[in-house]
Amino acid sequence: MQAPLIGITLDREEPGGYSRLPWYALRENYCAAVAQAGGVPLPLPHDLGLVSRYLDLIQGLVVTGGAFDVDPALFGAATRHPAVTLKRGRTDFEAAIALGALERDMPILGICGGEQLLNVILGGSLIQHIPDEVPGALAHEQPNPRTEPGHEVRLTPGSRLAAIVGQATLAVNSAHHQAVKAVAPGALVNAVAPDGIIEGIEVPARRFCLGVQWHPEYALSPGDEKLLQAFVAAAAEVTP
Repeated sequence: MQAPLIGITLDREEPGGYSRLPWYALRENYCAAVAQAGGVPLPLPHDLGLVSRYLDLIQGLVVTGGAFDVDPALFGAATRHPAVTLKRGRTDFEAAIALGALERDMPILGICGGEQLLNVILGGSLIQHIPDEVPGALAHEQPNPRTEPGHEVRLTPGSRLAAIVGQATLAVNSAHHQAVKAVAPGALVNAVAPDGIIEGIEVPARRFCLGVQWHPEYALSPGDEKLLQAFVAAAAEVTP
């Protein structure tokens, strides 16, 4: 079976640092993890006019994370927490291509902010700032390096994620200040942190629609690698 083409959303930065003009960014391990799992990574620039063409080309979609947040207005919030940082152009593009992938029942893997976006476009909501909404919460923006676990998650028995990973708990890294609040209709929780924060969702009615709050591209455990492999395998079944 031919290796599937996997679209990966990019981050976008304002001028400064790498370039005096706006520039795209993507950590190398996103692409490396997809390739290691058997896919062909294809980073996707934020062109709304090309969304349909991108979807014609790819067989699976990874919605990546980043140091920004989904606009609370998208899930009906009347106010925005001061800690919320927006990248509207990126969010507009990711929402459009994710919705297009959902319409085609194309395999989707949402990672960190990508999981949050999935929940929102499916009709759910988010905790805007964990420290202010969840008393006694863990340090979900872990102080140690992202190449190390920050805490464990408990996987939901009977979920697709639990079946993929093949164990009850998983040690994960943690780099977020927001999280799923109201779970979208049709989705179920597949992972929870010890403090009760939702760490993953999936949509059983879809071919493969799964999001996790951590970063499996770091491959901190065999479970992370199994997740990427299962996603790529699902994409390989899609006819280009």
